[in-house]
Amino acid sequence: MHALRYCLTEATRSLWRQRGSAALSIVTIAAAAMVVGGFLLATFNLERLVARWSASAEVSIYLRDDITQQQRVELNRLLLESAVVASREFVSKSDALVRFTRDFPDVSAGLDGAADNPLPASIDLRLKPQGAAAGAVEALVERVQPMPGVADVRFDRRWLARLTSMIQAVRWIGWVLGGVLVLAAVITVATVVRLALHARREEIAIMQLVGAPIGLLRGPLVTEGVLHGGGGAVVALGALYVAFVVVRSQIEQALPAAVEHDLIAFLPIGITGAILVGGMAVGCLGGWLASREVR
Repeated sequence: MHALRYCLTEATRSLWRQRGSAALSIVTIAAAAMVVGGFLLATFNLERLVARWSASAEVSIYLRDDITQQQRVELNRLLLESAVVASREFVSKSDALVRFTRDFPDVSAGLDGAADNPLPASIDLRLKPQGAAAGAVEALVERVQPMPGVADVRFDRRWLARLTSMIQAVRWIGWVLGGVLVLAAVITVATVVRLALHARREEIAIMQLVGAPIGLLRGPLVTEGVLHGGGGAVVALGALYVAFVVVRSQIEQALPAAVEHDLIAFLPIGITGAILVGGMAVGCLGGWLASREVR
């Protein structure tokens, strides 16, 4: 405990003596942690959105305005016999307009002057999860698409699969950029701690003469690096939370119908703790590299 107290005291004094250089080191670590944390936060919430939307995935069959009664009967017979359809709901042109006006009030203002309702009627299908997983929905879509009276078919899982691929790409970009910044942070911490080492070279020389163990000589330098990393991680997490609150409010205002308030969340405690520990580890590595000069 005495050695730990000594390392913390000396590291804190060194940080204060070189507060300008220490601030630069902390900002560098904070930048690296913010990049990694920002990409993790984005992919975490995108995955939550995809999971929620996948659970409520639908097939929407848009009908032509000139569809005949016989064509409606044939289409409903096919849907009734399908093993992947859990339920279906007919949405008339007027209902579609009401939904569009409710969900997109700003955009729907442009339809006020239209003589006719431009939105098509549709049939919304709720899917059975086991049928969708087996790929039977794709076969149903291929059968429905060319039927007379059908204008278009939208299958939610198609664009959800594309969104999932995009999330994976974003995650890899974040790790690559974060890795580059982490390397820069290690070099910066090592440089700053090395400056502290030169400032204490006479004190360290005296301690070596009286037989101080090598761990006691290097300990304050490594501890200083850990403090750099911890401070940078805390700064990064605070900035990420502020940015998260601002961005979430903007998204909720822009897309109130598509995004629920509880759907967008900050990083869970496990990832937050990992960022904090990771920042301290980066600082520790930089401090350890600098302390290697003490022999």
